[in-house]
Amino acid sequence: MLKEFKEFAIKGNVIDLAVGVVIGGAFSKIVSSLVNDVIMPITGVLTGGVNFTYLKVVIKEPTETFPEITINYGNFIQNIIDFLIVSFSIFLFIKLINKLKKENPSKEKSEQPADIVLLKEIRDLLKQKRG
Repeated sequence: MLKEFKEFAIKGNVIDLAVGVVIGGAFSKIVSSLVNDVIMPITGVLTGGVNFTYLKVVIKEPTETFPEITINYGNFIQNIIDFLIVSFSIFLFIKLINKLKKENPSKEKSEQPADIVLLKEIRDLLKQKRG
């Protein structure tokens, strides 16, 4: 079992996934700061000074024995905006990476062994002679 775990842990996909999680966490902090420190204040100004963070519905007023019970829907709205911005940012980043991969097709040919490339060239030349 230890040997199988070692093979699993050393695979490139697992290491790539770990790196992705770490970078994603850092990226999420940046986007959260963008939302909290830039976008939400602007949104508050546009909506007449409303701060979404403090929007809530009081279900039960506080008493001596129980604290106030609220539904904090402002935090929920802010988390939805945060999620949409993170998702859209990741989408744009992946789209950029895919575009860069498509722009460099010569790299794919160089990854193939030389004998395979030569056989493909011979095949193409034979097709040209026939047709």
